[in-house]
Amino acid sequence: MSTAVLREFRYGDERIAFSVRLRPARKAQRIAIHVEPDGRVVVDVPHEASETAVQAAVRQRARWISSQLTAVRERIDPARPRAHAGGESLLYLGRRYRLEVLVDEDRKGDVRLGRGRIEVAVGSNEPGRVRAVLDTWYRRRAGEVLAARLAALAPALHWVRTPPPMQLRVMKQRWGSCSPAGRLTLNPNLIKASRECIDYVLIHELCHLQAHHHGPLFHRLLDAQMPEWRRIKQKLDAWADELIPS
Repeated sequence: MSTAVLREFRYGDERIAFSVRLRPARKAQRIAIHVEPDGRVVVDVPHEASETAVQAAVRQRARWISSQLTAVRERIDPARPRAHAGGESLLYLGRRYRLEVLVDEDRKGDVRLGRGRIEVAVGSNEPGRVRAVLDTWYRRRAGEVLAARLAALAPALHWVRTPPPMQLRVMKQRWGSCSPAGRLTLNPNLIKASRECIDYVLIHELCHLQAHHHGPLFHRLLDAQMPEWRRIKQKLDAWADELIPS
């Protein structure tokens, strides 16, 4: 096989191009697929791999490739409004799901999650309506999940007698805050992040109940409760453009 020719395959209505990169046997024992930060799809193959094997490999991972490309497009152009049409890649608790829009008057406003899909039932397939239903569902799930994690984490902190009151508010620059009176304000978009990211934000804000600043005492508390918080914060910050809609 030549590496000079760009290949492609079809996934639904999408045509996805990819290039093949031959690797010496000592470096490539199997076919490996990469989606680069700029959206290029590169397939590393050992010399003995056939064209049929390469095509089979990309088709087997077509869903993953498509979701990664969607994430790249949204990261590169975060200002682009989301169409909220069927096939879009959505995040929930750190996992990617494929949006499916179902026009059903009897179930309008209903959202179902499962088997790698978020299914939204609406009365009409109008993007604004789909967006409104999704936003309502995300906010409701955020209230439930964040409250449950707060109740689970707070008892382990000796300075917290009872879980503090919590409210949700969409914020463009912050994941959460803690008022001088001890009320937590959390960004409902956190529900799209992984549980360890959610726990990091909650523990961060709970530490502010003891140290309402970012000085040495605060960092000692945070280090003691979550030694890997810096890695998790970096991961969460890298997701920010995708998790917080513009």
